Formats: sequence, structure tokens, C-alpha cells
Amino acid sequence: MKLVTLLSAAALMTTTLAAGDYDALGKALRNAWPQVATVAVVCDSAHSKGAVDAISGALPGMKIIVVDVKGPQDMGKALGTLGARRPDAVMLVAGDKIAGDGTSAAAFLIQRMAAAKIPTVSTTEAGVRQGAVLGMGPGTGGKLLANAKVAGVAGVSIPAGASQI
Repeated sequence: MKLVTLLSAAALMTTTLAAGDYDALGKALRNAWPQVATVAVVCDSAHSKGAVDAISGALPGMKIIVVDVKGPQDMGKALGTLGARRPDAVMLVAGDKIAGDGTSAAAFLIQRMAAAKIPTVSTTEAGVRQGAVLGMGPGTGGKLLANAKVAGVAGVSIPAGASQI
């Protein structure tokens, strides 16, 4: 992957704003499941670079696996990669045009990961309603949300104090 050496002020501001979006979720993830050491992010990496950087910053010391998808047709290959790499959790990128919250690709990913006992987390209420086990961030009004049904399928616990959807 090439790194662009010149960044515009707008891109820098977007990364800074996105960083806060994932900090609360990163903290909630660590508190709920301290055994999580590897987190996967499935997204169009070129479109979601700021979010991927923010996720990396919100999860210091954790290994981040980025699975690049350019369209829904890439989801099968992404699942193969996730199956081989076996992350401890998958984090959704809310605004990703391919696998972001609310997309059919995200629903496919969430279902397959839960069946493989790998929980998915999100920064939006829509992501939790769609099947992410935990959600926290600007899209949840700052509340920790949980999907108990999917948590049971994925075999993980719901943290105390989480509002269940």
C-alpha cells in the first residue's frame, strides 16, 4: 500500500474527528472482552483510511487486520481471509460504502462471524440492531448498546450496564 505524503487540512481534521468515534468503543471492547488481542476491519481501505487509522489509534497494543473489499462480490474472499486469520473480534466502519452499518455486506459479515463465534462491534445503534454484539460511539448517543441474542450465538458475554436492544 502506498502512503500519500501530502495530506490536506480537511483530511487531517477528518482523521482527528474519526479518532474520537472509536475511542469509546475501543475502551468498551477492552473492558467487555479483555482477552481480545486481534481485531479485524473489513472495508474499502482507500475510502475508509481515516477510520482505519482511528481504529488503530483507539486500540493500542492490539493487532489490527484490515481486509480490503471493493464491492459486495469480495465478501466471500473476505470471509476466507477472516477464517484463516481468526480475529478475536470484527469492528464495523460506520460510513464504509461496502461493509458499513446497514449494508447487506455487513449483515452477511455479522451473521457469518457470529456463527464462527467471533463478535462484531459497531459505533452505531443501527449496527447493533443489524447484529453487532456491542455498539458505542456517536451513533449510539454515547450509550453502550448490546445485542444479547447475537452475543449468545457468538458465545460472548454482555458487559454490565449495557442497554440491550
